[in-house]
Amino acid sequence: MTSQAPADANNETADGFNGSKSFAELGVDSAICEAISAVGWSAPSKIQQQAIPHGLAGKDIIGLAETGSGKTGAFVIPILQSLLQNPQRLYALVLAPTRELAYQIGEQFEALGASIGLKCACVVGGIDMMQQQVALARKPHVVIATPGRLVDHLENTKGFSLRTMKFLVLDEADRMLSMDFEEEINQIVQLMPA
Repeated sequence: MTSQAPADANNETADGFNGSKSFAELGVDSAICEAISAVGWSAPSKIQQQAIPHGLAGKDIIGLAETGSGKTGAFVIPILQSLLQNPQRLYALVLAPTRELAYQIGEQFEALGASIGLKCACVVGGIDMMQQQVALARKPHVVIATPGRLVDHLENTKGFSLRTMKFLVLDEADRMLSMDFEEEINQIVQLMPA
């Protein structure tokens, strides 16, 4: 089942949204709520209010929202909460179209996940493969990657696979497809567990 979170807007919208729930009221664990407060977020954005409950329920989400609307938090928070309940290495994979976006996502994961001991690896082009192989060998909880570099590691990094991944996020999926990453994304999806 896919739940679509519509584009962000202020106040009540045509879809009847007029939410003002707290992160705790959305079902977010108190440890993660503390981390959210520590990074300075006071209340969930519209996309977060609409997506987080579905993410916490384990549903697929297609989220459409403007830059700066809190989309990253909308997928980071459910992943962290699930990881808190089921600690496991190589748990989530986030694909991004550019190394800059991958780093931004990694920073968000690290800021919100520091208090629960989250380990991330950012796997992008333009960085030494050996350095990234070492990071992947440490079996981080979350891997944030650009599609091309991830395929390089899947083909060349001994012992690295996606068999245990529970989450797959395609951030800016439309942009990745317009950048001709479709072949790499298909390869990656085929290597994910069913």
